[in-house]
Amino acid sequence: MKQNANNKTKIIVYTIFILLLGVLLAYGIMYKFPAIFQETITRVEKDVTVTDEGIADAVEKVYGSVVIVSTYKGNNLYASGSGFVYKEEKGKFYIITNHHVIADGDNFKVTYTDGKEAEVRLLGGDKYADIAILQGDAKDGVEAVPIGKTAALRVGDTTFTIGAPLDYAYSWTVTRGIISGKERLVEVAINNGNENDYIMNVLQTDAAVNSGNSGGPLCNSNGEVIGVISAKISSTGVEGMGFAIPIETVVEKAEQIIYGEITDYPYLGVGYANVETARTQWNWDYFKYLQKYDKNTGVLITSVDSDSAASKAGLKVGDIITHINGTEINNVAYFRYELYKNKVGDTIKITFVRDGSTKNTNVKLTAKS
Repeated sequence: MKQNANNKTKIIVYTIFILLLGVLLAYGIMYKFPAIFQETITRVEKDVTVTDEGIADAVEKVYGSVVIVSTYKGNNLYASGSGFVYKEEKGKFYIITNHHVIADGDNFKVTYTDGKEAEVRLLGGDKYADIAILQGDAKDGVEAVPIGKTAALRVGDTTFTIGAPLDYAYSWTVTRGIISGKERLVEVAINNGNENDYIMNVLQTDAAVNSGNSGGPLCNSNGEVIGVISAKISSTGVEGMGFAIPIETVVEKAEQIIYGEITDYPYLGVGYANVETARTQWNWDYFKYLQKYDKNTGVLITSVDSDSAASKAGLKVGDIITHINGTEINNVAYFRYELYKNKVGDTIKITFVRDGSTKNTNVKLTAKS
């Protein structure tokens, strides 16, 4: 009996051992060859290498070329911002900054990273592109910045800025971020009014941008300038949203200014107001024009210059412009943006509402005389 009990015990132990061995073997096979036990799914994954070694080398390529721009009225400091050396030619520097940094000034200075100031003169500017060019004597040890391209930029690419946020105490501050968006259409106040009156097509970045950064460079991780910061178009109360004018737009305007080849913006020859604004002014004439128009979008014509392109095309006071070349016009900002896509001599199609009826007319654009 004892022998039989021992045999049974051995059988049980062996059985448990074999079961455990089988379980371990099955687990090993599943771990090593999971595809045997599941549906096969083919998936191609992109290899991505993420490092965080900093961008100091890229910053060094641009850092010494960034300047602080000081705008004076008489002997009084009127405004300040940032800028950078765009090119050197025949012993002269051409420095890019924002038009709104130098607007209304009558003399200008730049400060280099070594703390030395230099007087510069305003060569010209374009308030709609928000670009201005300052010219001064070349400085030993300072070079023009490398220029990049925006076509290959992708959302998520590393960016950095260099400038003087807030005041001189923080000059040549470097901030880092990414490209948050491309081809953003942002409404801006060009004429310092209470309403936005133009649209700018810009890059969006989450790199920290403050007012003193205006005119400074936005760079890629290779240390190439891909845009010009325009803090003027930042919205108050919004964090992590900075905007920069694409470098292709900047270079086009800069070259026009440097070589005196600035082209005139087309001139329609009308005065205008936002329909929404006109409704709130409680002007009897505006009320009369708008009573048959049931929308708050569009641009109301408030005056027409004699012998202008608009006059020749039959546009009248009280007409409400709703489209240019088929693109809807929501307000004055979009009206200017769509109008300035065209050149002097072009013919555009304007859709408008008169006395409740929609009409079209073709307008041949001219320059302002």
